[in-house]
Amino acid sequence: MARVRKQRILHKGMGPKEMQTAIAKFVEEIDAEKAWRLTVEELSSTRSTAQNSFLWGVVYPTLIEQAGEALRGFQAADIHEFMLGEMWGWETIEGFGRKRMRPVRRSSTMTKTEFADYISFIEQRALDMGIVIPEPLSIGE
Repeated sequence: MARVRKQRILHKGMGPKEMQTAIAKFVEEIDAEKAWRLTVEELSSTRSTAQNSFLWGVVYPTLIEQAGEALRGFQAADIHEFMLGEMWGWETIEGFGRKRMRPVRRSSTMTKTEFADYISFIEQRALDMGIVIPEPLSIGE
């Protein structure tokens, strides 16, 4: 059976009473015979398709191609994981009797600004290796 997901956006500038009315109307529309989870989260614009395409189509391939022996055997996903951890920090997780590190944040939750900062971070790390990443015409759109 398909999972039902309902969503309402409370726009910037709505007063508390307007929000209460919108939320009450939303709740009235759901099936009281089912259990529901209500979550309220700040609406933010996540990374754009152009930004993501630039990262995976230009940044990572350029690093792999130009780094030579320094990144021999690395795939784009390996670099992605490493750079996320280097920028946002690492956490240690344990399972099956082993410990491993993983990045504290994932790129899928980044805003457009955070994602642009992430790309700039990678470009700087590339420059430290003597690698210049070609710039796109525009990555913020």
